[in-house]
Amino acid sequence: MDRATFACSTAFFRDYSSSSAQGTFSLPAGHVDFIDKVDSFTYSDFFRDYLIPNHPCVFSEKFTDGWGSRRHWVTWDGKPDFDHLLQEFGDAVVPVANCDVKEYNSNPKEQLPFKEYISYWKEYIKNGYHSSRGCLYLKDWHLSRAFPEQDVYTTPVYFSSDWLNEYWDAVAVDDYRFVYMGPKGSWTPFHADVFRSYSWSANICGRKKWLLYPPGQEDYLKDNHGNLPFDVTSPGLQDRSVYPRYNQSQPPVEIVQEAGEIVFIPSGWHHQVYNLEDTISINHNWVNGCNVALMWCFLQDELAAVQREINEWKDPMDDWHLQCQLIMKSCTGIDYKEFYNFLKVIAENRISILENGLDDEASAKNTPKAAISTLGMLHAVFDLKRTVKVLTSLSANEDFRKLDLTSLSPPPEALLHHLKAAIDTALL
Repeated sequence: MDRATFACSTAFFRDYSSSSAQGTFSLPAGHVDFIDKVDSFTYSDFFRDYLIPNHPCVFSEKFTDGWGSRRHWVTWDGKPDFDHLLQEFGDAVVPVANCDVKEYNSNPKEQLPFKEYISYWKEYIKNGYHSSRGCLYLKDWHLSRAFPEQDVYTTPVYFSSDWLNEYWDAVAVDDYRFVYMGPKGSWTPFHADVFRSYSWSANICGRKKWLLYPPGQEDYLKDNHGNLPFDVTSPGLQDRSVYPRYNQSQPPVEIVQEAGEIVFIPSGWHHQVYNLEDTISINHNWVNGCNVALMWCFLQDELAAVQREINEWKDPMDDWHLQCQLIMKSCTGIDYKEFYNFLKVIAENRISILENGLDDEASAKNTPKAAISTLGMLHAVFDLKRTVKVLTSLSANEDFRKLDLTSLSPPPEALLHHLKAAIDTALL
């Protein structure tokens, strides 16, 4: 991050609240920028023009040319190389969704041997893209975690400020890096990404169609019970007795993503995605200083929804507030205390860089500290300033303060003091 971008980002987040500033814009005529200049497009360009304003964009296939998956997973004519994939991953067990079945507003999943899924896929193509088993879609496969030695891809620098995976790698519990593989016609229903995170999706082969709705547009798509649609292309949305505000919604931003291209999906943008051909893609969800406040707003909304749902048990249940946290974590994957630890890990990594620098051995490795160093010291300061903003709000939150915080180390007040001191020292 250069000084001009640091000044721009600091001014933006000083003058506007994250929730309002990132949710009230529109793109001119649904235009989405196509980025083709791999040699001249900088991280600061992306940060300033897309991360801060929360705008989508598409990167050309030039940005993925060197990836191992593009060289080895694809046949000469651009199709999935089933033989190679079976050779490398045949014994894996993978999560597979049935696109033809709706269950609790999503597609039900099962675990299948990868070799069985590839056999199904081949047969599905042979039968004209039909099967008595339905349209099966391999989704949310943690391939990089299961096969760390594989040369699959390198995360582009534009997406390297990735707090989600930095934290979950540190606690060795989970990650938000996925591989998707599916036949022509497979699709993902209408949704916004986990924690209202950013996402990037790179097509290794095949084509996708994306329907994107900016933050706020989803409100016009809700039915009279406040539920979002499963399929935004369904004719049922025209029924005003069920979807009373649908006619006030704007048409979606539509993107057709070609092989090798990367789509950047901004925070809080609801979307629906179709595979127009047999397609393999790599996807990351990620949070950073630009959208961590939106993650915090999302968690507060999720907790409020849980509290409304079990409000009748508030008086007779001694640990009602704790139970609300447990339910929220089971639904979202995180509660308020873990969110504190999430902020702490991110902050401590930045402080370590500011106070100690980075030795040559660490910089050569693919580690969070190496990524922070690549982005520069000013980026570490920006991250700390955003962490202080959200941590201050969390520490003052009534529901957070009702929890037993004695297990948190350091205590929130001490961590805040340390962060502010580190920022002041760095800016001297």
